[in-house]
Amino acid sequence: MTAHLKTAMVLAAGLGKRMRPITDTMPKPLVRISGKTLLDRGLDSLAEAGVTKAVVNVHYFPEQIVSHVAGRAAPKVVISDESERLLDSAGGIVHALPELGKVPFYIVNADTFWVDAGASNLARLALAWDAAKMDILLMLADIKSATGHSGGTDFLMAPDGALRRSKGDAAGLIYAGAAIVHPRLFRDAPAGPHSLNAYFDSAIAAGRLFGMTMHGHWITVGTPDAIPLAEAAVAGALADPASALTELK
Repeated sequence: MTAHLKTAMVLAAGLGKRMRPITDTMPKPLVRISGKTLLDRGLDSLAEAGVTKAVVNVHYFPEQIVSHVAGRAAPKVVISDESERLLDSAGGIVHALPELGKVPFYIVNADTFWVDAGASNLARLALAWDAAKMDILLMLADIKSATGHSGGTDFLMAPDGALRRSKGDAAGLIYAGAAIVHPRLFRDAPAGPHSLNAYFDSAIAAGRLFGMTMHGHWITVGTPDAIPLAEAAVAGALADPASALTELK
């Protein structure tokens, strides 16, 4: 098992179309919730979990993200430039593999975040990682402890943590936009744009996709009118961090 991962891929290249008109002039990862950008919330969570290097991909208003992260000390940020062509989630990771190395690393979406209840959820994810039986380990959220999620559930989890698609089953869990992957997953990957979803399905077929339910409150901000709801959720979770744990019991 791996208890300390030092590298992460932060997916920050999306267009954020649903966040218009805010994203007419800025990338979605720089939208502020309760005074802190979505991107910084993810990078701060990675730093707390002990990550020392974060590869951040950029495409839409890339210069704004490059400028924003220039002053960060921890984790060290390396830019993966996709300004010429948007590569989607898996394509962006494949493009950045030379910077990510040959050992397991975190993946974090820059447009969702969470408030931990107790120990760092990313640190918990690292403790749950087992390279002998996993290719991907997803952080999952209970729908009762989520704000801003308008869709159904994503995965059903077996008692041993193995995952399969929930197809919207109410008993399922939401993918919380954070994961650990082994780079061997991308050994034969194409270089162009493609999504992580295909890798989730192939890992399910191989019995190597697993999950861990996070402790705390998960927040996604899809549209401008979701910002006040997100800020209220942050305030509530910080005021009563044990509430989400109680919901999961």
